[in-house]
Amino acid sequence: MRGLTGEGPARTRGSIQAVSAALAVPTALALLVSGCGAGGTGARDEGPAHADSVAGAAATPSAAPSKSPDSVNAVKLVKDDPKVAPEVKRELKPCVANEYPVDVSYGNLTSGSADDVVVNVLTCGDAVGVGSYVYREQGGSYENVFTSEEPPVYAEIDRGDLVVTKQVYDKGDPVSSPSGENVITYRWTSGHFAEKYRTHNDYGKVAVDSATPAPAS
Repeated sequence: MRGLTGEGPARTRGSIQAVSAALAVPTALALLVSGCGAGGTGARDEGPAHADSVAGAAATPSAAPSKSPDSVNAVKLVKDDPKVAPEVKRELKPCVANEYPVDVSYGNLTSGSADDVVVNVLTCGDAVGVGSYVYREQGGSYENVFTSEEPPVYAEIDRGDLVVTKQVYDKGDPVSSPSGENVITYRWTSGHFAEKYRTHNDYGKVAVDSATPAPAS
């Protein structure tokens, strides 16, 4: 979970439409509340993952496997995994009450009989990704088939590919303002993830002094 886990206005015409709109508000609020309560991983508030890439993945789903897994206990999965670095396991502790800094997503990455599980472990304070993992279902249990532990890192499922974003910091950059990012696309090939594409994006810098000089009199 990165952090804790509306449409445009419409003009009303006539009393019937006004009543309909009034009735729709509590219904929409109820759906929003129930949606927040149902999610086990929460929503992200900052970091290398971008909303447009998430939306793109949802809009273009990959071919569905024969079955979907029940929700896994991602915290236990990571803590019991011998491939996970001890420092990442130490970072994996509740931020508030029983809320752990973990993002979990399911999707068809390895063409297995069940959806694969992508787990991102984050820091509590600033939601920086410290570890990204992919687990593949094998005989009733999950096997770690991908690990990236070079923070800041974040992994996502995008149209059947694994996309890993690593933010780049120049000297003096604050955690909230990296200088750019490397985006690496992996594809499951011959029993492992192989790198297919790599791009680098530099973030634009906002001018510190944007004042326009006064014209000479």
